[in-house]
Amino acid sequence: MIDVTLLGTGGSIPLPDRYLSSAIIEYKGRKILMDAGEGTGVSMRAGRSGFKSLDVICITHLHGDHVIGLQGILGTTSNTGRTEPITIIGPKGIKDVMKGFRVIMPWLNYDINIIADPTPGEPIVINNKYIHGELSISALPVKHTRPNFAYRVDLKREPKFDPQKAKANEVPQRIWGDFQRGQKPVEYEGKTYTPDMVLGEARKGMRVSWVTDTRPTPEIRGFIEGSDLLLSCANFGSNDDTEKAKNKMHMTFAEAATQAKKGHVKEMVLTHFSQAMRDPEKYVKNATDIFPNTVIGKDHMHFTLNYDQDFAEPTMIEEKADTKEND
Repeated sequence: MIDVTLLGTGGSIPLPDRYLSSAIIEYKGRKILMDAGEGTGVSMRAGRSGFKSLDVICITHLHGDHVIGLQGILGTTSNTGRTEPITIIGPKGIKDVMKGFRVIMPWLNYDINIIADPTPGEPIVINNKYIHGELSISALPVKHTRPNFAYRVDLKREPKFDPQKAKANEVPQRIWGDFQRGQKPVEYEGKTYTPDMVLGEARKGMRVSWVTDTRPTPEIRGFIEGSDLLLSCANFGSNDDTEKAKNKMHMTFAEAATQAKKGHVKEMVLTHFSQAMRDPEKYVKNATDIFPNTVIGKDHMHFTLNYDQDFAEPTMIEEKADTKEND
């Protein structure tokens, strides 16, 4: 099970009723943050997302509405007493940004591992055990006014243990439990038993993709292929704004929907709305006519993804003004 919470859905500048575009992806109580513009930390507190279990922060690009809030988030996380390292992934220049932040933030209880310019499409090696195994993060360069990445989170699903196959391969029942607990290979009485001797066919896992501040490209369609949930930039709702979207290197609702359709995505959530677009719902038909499983994102909208699920019904997290330290 993966939980996804939109922390904000706006672009360029935060508004009184709309934080900047960001999201938390949670798996087994650990968290990955996608982008950190101004006010993202405030939204995390209001949405009760918590800071102490934040392990990875993925920065798409170095425009202020995606990175300025990073300093405050790191400071607040340190105030929780966290001592485990945090990994920050981003484009070239993210190390310089962090050097600047450290001038006013020299005190942190934990180390920061910075990964700049990750290899496109390859799982990123991160010093967090839960990501090494079942969960992986990949990045893809996308088309914007400065270096920018889309991100994808994949949850691997192990094949089922197959008792009949184990019997056929004469695997002793005494070690079946070792395989079921994830141990592999298993040594027993001088012989090595491997997973292929006891496991069934491969099963589809889960995929969440984060694509923002870009023009549509064929590479993105391949990158998001089969996503259970696509969180996509949709800066402009009207089809009449297509030229404006091209000039600003963003997407319209229709362009985002076309990418979702061609990428065989299960469900798409639109986000990163222009501050001039006060009512995104007004333009939803421009997306749903192309890709029906489209949701207009709202701040603190929450999705719970399960295996073999066709559509994740969104729910809203009640905002809470809280001066207490989040754990």
